[in-house]
Amino acid sequence: MSESFPRLHARTRRFTLGVPRGFTIAPDGARIVFLRTKGGSDPVTCLWEFDVASGTERLIADPRAMAVDDEDLPPEERARRERSREQAGGIVAYSTDAAVTTAVFALSGGLYVADLKTRRVRRLKTPGAVIDPRVSPNGVHVGYVAGGAFHVQDLEDEVDHTLARPESPGVTYGLAEFIAAEEMDRMRGYWWSPSGDAVLVERADESPVEKWHIADPANPARPATEQRYPAAGTANATVELFVLTLSGARVPVPFDDEYLVTASWDTHGLSIVTLTRDQKTMRLLAVDPDTGTSTVVREDTDPAWVDIVVGVPGHLSDGSLVWVAADGGGHRLIIGDEPVTPPSLQVREILDVDGDAVLFRASGEPTEIALWAYRDGGITLVSPAESGVYNGHTAGGTLVVTGQTLGDEGAVTRVLHHGKPVGHIVSHAERPGLDLRVSLIRTGKRDLATAVLLPSGHVPGSARLPVLLDPYGGPHAQRVLAASGAFLTSQWFADQGFAVVVADGRGTPGRGPEFERSVLHDLATPVLEDQVDALQGAAAQFPDDLDLSRVGIRGWSFGGFLAALAVLRRPDVFHAAIAGAPVTDWRLYDTCYTERYLGHPDEGHYDSPSLLADAEKLDRPLMLIHGLADDNVVAAHTLRLSSALLAAGRPHTVLPLSGVTHMTPQEVVAENLLLLQVDFLKRALA
Repeated sequence: MSESFPRLHARTRRFTLGVPRGFTIAPDGARIVFLRTKGGSDPVTCLWEFDVASGTERLIADPRAMAVDDEDLPPEERARRERSREQAGGIVAYSTDAAVTTAVFALSGGLYVADLKTRRVRRLKTPGAVIDPRVSPNGVHVGYVAGGAFHVQDLEDEVDHTLARPESPGVTYGLAEFIAAEEMDRMRGYWWSPSGDAVLVERADESPVEKWHIADPANPARPATEQRYPAAGTANATVELFVLTLSGARVPVPFDDEYLVTASWDTHGLSIVTLTRDQKTMRLLAVDPDTGTSTVVREDTDPAWVDIVVGVPGHLSDGSLVWVAADGGGHRLIIGDEPVTPPSLQVREILDVDGDAVLFRASGEPTEIALWAYRDGGITLVSPAESGVYNGHTAGGTLVVTGQTLGDEGAVTRVLHHGKPVGHIVSHAERPGLDLRVSLIRTGKRDLATAVLLPSGHVPGSARLPVLLDPYGGPHAQRVLAASGAFLTSQWFADQGFAVVVADGRGTPGRGPEFERSVLHDLATPVLEDQVDALQGAAAQFPDDLDLSRVGIRGWSFGGFLAALAVLRRPDVFHAAIAGAPVTDWRLYDTCYTERYLGHPDEGHYDSPSLLADAEKLDRPLMLIHGLADDNVVAAHTLRLSSALLAAGRPHTVLPLSGVTHMTPQEVVAENLLLLQVDFLKRALA
């Protein structure tokens, strides 16, 4: 008997295991280093190398062969993986020198170095569990964090040097603070100089941040976990920068703004990017590493907020700045001071700068993400012409393109050398085994990107089905994409007898700054209006398939907030909801995300999107689900809403998940969550 989708979905970590990722291309383009598990249900990630000329791959490091596959992770590493939504184990990250001849990685707190020529892997002695090791560009030293201190070790003689120690509890050197990792896509806290003789290191002091406590009620003998959580309107960690030299010098690098967005140290110099607390001003600063003084290179302002874009700053070989900014109605690639992409092409991320070429991801149509290359003043599409979602890397004339379309059952990784296909890097991911029945349409007065999924055995027009909306619906995340992987769970719900509608409303990316900024100071009204518009628009195009008298909605995180919001404020449209890990009071969510959209709590924009005051309005079935170990959207959100509902005499269902975080990685939990949701919806919409 074949395995059920919920079990397979859980066992494969949402079909991510076995997919090649984490690519690094050698400067001459001859070799590609990457990460991959050995099978679609194997959670242990190994380090591999692909030879471009022969099209063959070889295994560099296998944690099981090293007898360290049972991971004993330090708390800081567990937190890093939660922030990065890492679902696998083993070697989940690595670093190489500039020549890509040496790789370093952490495994169960140990520090390992691999010679990529000989495949020899050895463990280095360290004074404690290792976090985020990074080899110097010249391959001579490795930096890492242990016990909050920043260390550098010589790879040849293995002599260890502590360059910075925490002066008090709550201080760390070399690690990204919570806000940087959770909200700014910055997972690192130090940057090597190109010559390998100095390091820019972050000092983070969390002592100003409020203490929260994450308890495990199912295990009362276990003490609560103390966490520093910067809730909206409260203090952030204090972040400072220092240039530390291997000779022992320590040079402060002062900056005035609240947030350190990122840093970059290349042959054209040391740069840092900072952001004001209100996120309306971003500054690019050039830093003199000898004195720590800085000068403003660029200042971007926006009356709503300035977007953080991954991959900038960069420089072409002549030193020209590579940047992305909102300009003329679009997110545009900037070279020097000039936009080089049209406003209609929304640049999402800079992937690589290789000499005078820039590889970047962009959307001309919001459901598609393509790979583009800038060179010599022009841009060229380098991913396949077929609609899909693509990612990639380039160096030395070699291009790695990973992509997925609606017709693919999984991601495909192609390797090209000087524009000619030379092979594939194999994926071992399991196949979902679903018959995807998705139609991408546009709905409503705003022409919203919408997907409609019908059961695989359904004959169009033969019956009107109960409807399930399955959105995320919030800023900086997208559900409606021309890739099969975006709709696997939605299709499974459809196969249980629902017509599933997925819509990306105002605030979601891919349509330009104006569309995204429509949620400024109101995270409730626009997003809910657009879900209603999309539902009605889908019903108009599928009038004989959607039954609007039976409409449910489910979601997780922001989608959970949206699901609860829907039944509380539009019970005339929505007849049941499942809210997973919902934000119910935005004062309880973090500074950077919440203040970007709602401002400081004192400005008065927090009551409207709060759900607590709407508790007495509930007259539809509502299931609340929350992991009690969630340190991102803490369980207090669900518990406070449940208390308000109880005080108002409104029946509801609460499903607490003991020991579960925001990711719900546990196999049994993930499987049964899907089954319980279907059961709830079928009973509620019967």
